[in-house]
Amino acid sequence: MTIEIPRPILKGAKALVTGIANEHSIAYGCAKAFREMGADLAITYANDKTRGYVEPLATALEAPLFMQLDVTRQEQADAVFARIGQEWGGLDIMVHSMAFAPKDDLQGGLLDCSAAGFGQAMDISCHSFIRLARASAPLMKNGGTMFTMSYYGANKVVPNYNVMGPVKAALEACARYLAFELGPRHIRVHAISPGPLLTRAGSGLKDFDRMLAEAAQRAPLGELVDIMDVGYTCAFLATPLARRMSGETLYVDGGVNIMA
Repeated sequence: MTIEIPRPILKGAKALVTGIANEHSIAYGCAKAFREMGADLAITYANDKTRGYVEPLATALEAPLFMQLDVTRQEQADAVFARIGQEWGGLDIMVHSMAFAPKDDLQGGLLDCSAAGFGQAMDISCHSFIRLARASAPLMKNGGTMFTMSYYGANKVVPNYNVMGPVKAALEACARYLAFELGPRHIRVHAISPGPLLTRAGSGLKDFDRMLAEAAQRAPLGELVDIMDVGYTCAFLATPLARRMSGETLYVDGGVNIMA
């Protein structure tokens, strides 16, 4: 069956990208790739501190919608999706790219993780994806694609990844179950698992520099990935070319995940 491919391939698509903190963010790579391929962007920032870093990026990407979104505040999420509905009338792509755990719980072992810290990590890093998916789905009237960001530590023990390992494992499971529930609406859901990247979130991990060096050494391709590698992968998956793919956890890590 031949499918109609627009040129550029995401021309006219409406994409919500959350989780950009600065120009090194994975979410920024996604937004930039979507824009290169013709999509219109709605970009969010978490708070006043990050706005100064994110707003120039949104301007450079010609994003017509720029809004605050702290995922722990439901009124902000409601406002974001209400504005998308009012101004666009629909949505085609949603990117969830955020993770958080209190520093003591993140840098300590899982055995010493507090209940409060575990709950906060799970809420912001995992359940927020469910909330954004719930709000996005009614706007994806003609189908769409949703993404969240995971890491290899969800499936294998990565020293110093600690509480985020179980949290990302839950996130990947959520992506699969959402893919199942949303499939009848022609909405596809993927978890993307990049290799280590020098982002603000990654730098909070203990011995992160060593993780970067080891990943580059072990990768069959012999080099680290960057945010645009992740962005182009998501852009491809959002196109009609990937219309029969859903529920996957896709590794963008230079092949590190295949190594023993």
